[in-house]
Amino acid sequence: MSGFFRWYHRCLNTKPLLTQSLTTGVMFAVGDVIAQQLVEKRGKEHDYKRTGRMSLFGACVAGPSTSLWYRFLDKYIVLPNKTHQLFARVFLDQCVYSPLSQIVYLGGTGVFEGSSPKEIKEKIKVGFGPAIMANYKVWPAFQFINFNFVPANYRSLGTNVVALGWNTYLSVLNQKIIDRNKTASLLLAADPNKKDLKKKNDKKN
Repeated sequence: MSGFFRWYHRCLNTKPLLTQSLTTGVMFAVGDVIAQQLVEKRGKEHDYKRTGRMSLFGACVAGPSTSLWYRFLDKYIVLPNKTHQLFARVFLDQCVYSPLSQIVYLGGTGVFEGSSPKEIKEKIKVGFGPAIMANYKVWPAFQFINFNFVPANYRSLGTNVVALGWNTYLSVLNQKIIDRNKTASLLLAADPNKKDLKKKNDKKN
């Protein structure tokens, strides 16, 4: 085990962005497995494509963006008063990066799922509120600890450890939105009057 940590530490120092991105991909996949097996109780009906999409999003989008965001904060948000610096970093993280990351997650997973632009827009509209409210229950307190005590190269790893539970929540939320939209589509297909009414509302919007 100590050999693994030495190897991981070496990778973080030599190839930090790649290492952090791949770690995030793995943690997103694990979060989805927990969501499907422990929360949704899918058992043998596990959706491996869904797990793959989550892993791909983590490695290609969430991992790099989080790593680069932390580098930006370290480089540009530097204040003489360390307490003010800490609060400034957490404030920007929660007021700028967190809302954007929820939109990117909902939209990005929609793209990976092959959803249409209209479906992605609806997904963001439905999912953003619950996601950002849940975010503010978890991340501000953790980021105070993360930015204050964790070395820069290990912040993404610390985030990924806490994000294991968060990724599970996001996976469940994402699936609920997908199921909700499928149900709505079936109801519209079964009732032509509702379909015509929806078209009128879409034109107004």
